[in-house]
Amino acid sequence: MNHRMAGSSEAAPLSVSASSPAASIKKPHGAAPPRPLAGRARDALVFAAGVAAAVLVLLGSPSSVLVAPGSGGIPLVSFPVPGPEDGPRTFYDDPELSYDAVRGRRLTHWDAKRAAWLRSRGLATGGRAPERVVMVSGSQPYPCHGDAGDHLLLRFLKNKLDYCRLHGIKLLYNRDFLHPSMTSLWAKIPIVRAAMLAHPDAEWIWWVDSDAVFTDMDFSLPLATRYAGKNFVAYGVPKDIKRKSWLAINAGVFLIRNCQWSLDLLDEWARMGPAYPEEHARWAKTVQSALADKGNYTWLDDQSALVYLLLFNWERLGEKAFVETEYYLMVFWGDMVGRLDGIAARYEAVERRAAAALRRRHAEREHLRYAAARNAAVGGAGGVPGPAGGGEDGWRRPLITHFTGCQPCSGGRNPAYSKESCDDGMRRALGFADDQVLRAYGFRHAAPLNDTVLPLPFDYPCQETTRARS
Repeated sequence: MNHRMAGSSEAAPLSVSASSPAASIKKPHGAAPPRPLAGRARDALVFAAGVAAAVLVLLGSPSSVLVAPGSGGIPLVSFPVPGPEDGPRTFYDDPELSYDAVRGRRLTHWDAKRAAWLRSRGLATGGRAPERVVMVSGSQPYPCHGDAGDHLLLRFLKNKLDYCRLHGIKLLYNRDFLHPSMTSLWAKIPIVRAAMLAHPDAEWIWWVDSDAVFTDMDFSLPLATRYAGKNFVAYGVPKDIKRKSWLAINAGVFLIRNCQWSLDLLDEWARMGPAYPEEHARWAKTVQSALADKGNYTWLDDQSALVYLLLFNWERLGEKAFVETEYYLMVFWGDMVGRLDGIAARYEAVERRAAAALRRRHAEREHLRYAAARNAAVGGAGGVPGPAGGGEDGWRRPLITHFTGCQPCSGGRNPAYSKESCDDGMRRALGFADDQVLRAYGFRHAAPLNDTVLPLPFDYPCQETTRARS
């Protein structure tokens, strides 16, 4: 088995209309012409109409023309948005289409249906455009029981929003159980499947657990290169793969291509879950006896099911599945949080030696260009050892640090980890990521466990800011 190489339409932008319906506006016979509005009042009305236009765009209103009162009938904006009467029929018009991963009819011919929808919306690029990604994450539909759990979930969500904003990725955050039996760890399968149908414009769905932190805001997924021709990507540990441990492949972070192969994989995975009680019980016994490190843990979790499905069906699934072992698509937090300060120091040292252009202040929308330049400097001669995205060898930033076992929301922490180690680790990782984002705004945290922020001097980090003690 080769573990190294095992793969909406947007509202149109607002535009000024050249046509005018003024000629069709009639006034009563003998009526005095309307008095023009004073400058400030007219500006207010124009601003209000512009806000209304933006709201209509966000809500997906049909093609519209807005006319400001007192504007002499001059239209302000016009914009086309697909509506109920637009375009040919698509798979959405099939009354038997079901988003349900368990109770619905199995979806077939998805590749052709999705391709037809893309053509109908003018979104078929023939591989000439970057592959669209929708990140999916979520939590339970009720408040957290753990201390500060809701606050931590908010910070974890903010972290994902930051990464998605910097990389042009849509984020879907779900808080509902889409099937009553598929809760807790199994809840990801129904929402990932539903996201594939709701976002046919997305080539990839990227599931990220709620307790996973993006700790490298510069790293971009190698979708068109490393994962070309693959449909499923997850992080794996070679030594655990060899032992066929239930820890071999992590189900907390994975990429899945929006295609029929992936839908079939999700269906097969779901049939091992609690929505099918008899099969679930049978699979629990099979997996328990087949995978190492299960101990007396007899309940079948989603990860054990996925590991069994992949490792024991590699001849059938391995051509399209990819087990990432070269960089940290996700890393266990206990192996990483103690290294974050050292990683930050090494990156700053490289920037101090680099050309001044790398330290140049810039707009956040230019992040990816500067991220590419920074990665080139860090990965070059005299840089920071290790692969981009982090790895067991070296000091590169890990893409994602996963706080598995800490359970910040439920409070049901694994007794192997202390509350202090989990809490400090989460704060360190979140602050480490926040500093990368805050830099575009001219600030950074005073210290790893200090929520105070300090302004950055010009030409930072050559001109270091005074940092408080944690």
